[in-house]
Amino acid sequence: MTKPEGKPKVAFYWCASCGGCEEAVVDLAEGILDVVGAVDIVMWPVALDFKRADIEAMPDGSILASFINGAIRTTEQEEMASLLRRKSQLVIAFGACSQLGGIPGLANLYDREGVYRAAYLESPSTENPEGTLPRLRSRENGYDLSLPGFYDTVRALGQVIDVDYAIPGCAPHPKVIQAAVATLLSGELPPKGTVLAPDQAVCEECPRRESKPLDLSISEFKRPHEVIIDEETCLLAQGLLCLGPATRAGCDAACVCGNMPCSGCSGPTSRVLDHGAKAISGIASLIGGDDEEAIDSVLDGIPDPVGTFYRYGLPASLLRRKTLS
Repeated sequence: MTKPEGKPKVAFYWCASCGGCEEAVVDLAEGILDVVGAVDIVMWPVALDFKRADIEAMPDGSILASFINGAIRTTEQEEMASLLRRKSQLVIAFGACSQLGGIPGLANLYDREGVYRAAYLESPSTENPEGTLPRLRSRENGYDLSLPGFYDTVRALGQVIDVDYAIPGCAPHPKVIQAAVATLLSGELPPKGTVLAPDQAVCEECPRRESKPLDLSISEFKRPHEVIIDEETCLLAQGLLCLGPATRAGCDAACVCGNMPCSGCSGPTSRVLDHGAKAISGIASLIGGDDEEAIDSVLDGIPDPVGTFYRYGLPASLLRRKTLS
């Protein structure tokens, strides 16, 4: 890695995501002053006025690190990701959508035509009698107009460009962000591909850890709105589907501390190939019942298996997407 002259340059960019990762940077509170003081931000469209041409004019490799959040859904997002890759020494997949595909990746249960149909034709709030759909190019009043292309499949950032590191979470915890930035600025970089967060399960930092029974058998899954959740007992022991055992730590078990089950946003540890499959196998091992009917009855408490186990990681999983005929 080339040591830059003056303050190292960094860039932030937002692809297919909700904007929560941008908020996470602001959530550093006064800690953001340390970051801003240590680097020169050359691109951050959500906060400052930078243009694509500004980045194109920079020498290749002149940016120390680009933090790109969001999955890749459109041609414009892929173009910007490729541009920042060329201009940057390091690219960090910032947040669950960039690292794994995130919630936008659940669109891989459908194809482009299905998404268009639902959004522009069949939505109860849509009035579109002419059936108008987005077009790549059109001409109106003598002007040529264009839109980015909309891919059939949502992809994680690492499926489009070469990625050096990942910062997990939806959104990343400020503590994880600060530690990751400090690591990158130190010059003592971990091996390429490292996820810059603790490599252990959420259960290891869960305040309810000691209340989890050694021999846990679940006879019924309950949804949070259906029960009064005890604030001190392991959520799995209460029959709530918590993905903490299969999910990477670093968030200080924030959801569990808020009396809600872990939904798996920080993805897997380094020892797991497919986060959803790991979660499924772990939960399956806890299901009680000696016959198929009893087991099916327990599983009926999980009405949306894909949205539960692959909520944040369908594009990066072994499944990638649903094949539609």
